[in-house]
Amino acid sequence: MTSLRTLGATGPQVFPLGLGAMGMSALYGDADRAESIATVHAALDAGITLLDTGDFYGMGHNELLINEALRTAPAAAREKALTSVKFGALRDPHGGWVGIDGRPAAVKNFVAYSLQRLGTGHIDIYRIARVDPAVPIEETIGAIAELVEAGHVRHIGLSEVGAETIRRAAAVAPIADLQIEYSLISRGIEDRILPTTRELGIGVTAYGVLSRGLISGHFTADRALAPNDFRGMSPRFQGENLQHNLGLVEQLRKIAEQKGVSVAQIAIAWVLSRGEDIVPLVGARRRDRLTEALGALDVTLDAADLAAIEQAVPADSAAGDRYPTAQMAHLDSER
Repeated sequence: MTSLRTLGATGPQVFPLGLGAMGMSALYGDADRAESIATVHAALDAGITLLDTGDFYGMGHNELLINEALRTAPAAAREKALTSVKFGALRDPHGGWVGIDGRPAAVKNFVAYSLQRLGTGHIDIYRIARVDPAVPIEETIGAIAELVEAGHVRHIGLSEVGAETIRRAAAVAPIADLQIEYSLISRGIEDRILPTTRELGIGVTAYGVLSRGLISGHFTADRALAPNDFRGMSPRFQGENLQHNLGLVEQLRKIAEQKGVSVAQIAIAWVLSRGEDIVPLVGARRRDRLTEALGALDVTLDAADLAAIEQAVPADSAAGDRYPTAQMAHLDSER
């Protein structure tokens, strides 16, 4: 039986992999609704408990999708499911990004709409997607703490914040987890952020563990991306950066083949090996990709494997930032 992991000192116990549902609604081209729901059902059937979404993923589409998936899932699986919701990102009718709102009144407004779309009586973990530079983090966290007291939210999370902000937030109320990008080619949290979460007893839910498919072993240089695919604007998927990064993947593939596993499985297993306080979120949109990701739980990496991986993909070896320049400016975690 797969051992559960606990999100920090105060958070819930969860399956060691979570399902990130964003790609089922937005930013990676068109998705198949029926296959998306079948993938959520397969994840629940496999034991996955944590379903991660955002109220701005497809402007509510993703929450409605999860609602449908949970309503049509077996009762036993539905009862074990935990919802993790990000809020605060403001969109326009064209899908553009027009700011962040972390005002206490906005927090309560956002949660009311999310509860309605999800069809649930509470949200298990609630977090602002990016820090609102105009609102002290203490005010935003205080508003979520009031929602916890009222029973609308069970736990408070953070997203893409740096060490100082983590400390300020944790001084207001218990924080279950920090959601942040962490992968073989995105290791910035190891310097200051991860030591801070561990000092304060805060878990980490790691997204981008396959770097948006870049280190999955399935992405190729000649792949044509849809106009509505975020990766078309991502620096790591551009020109010489892409060629360099795919070269790292080929080095990783050699190690994976020696172990008889896939590139994606070894990349996910590496994140799993970083500590029991880390829960990787896999963004599978199809059942076959989900099955592959679950196989990472059976991959054991010994000291020799980890050394070989470090040599193949050294820290800071990726070419290009993880977001376009304008979006990097919104990341408190990068300051």
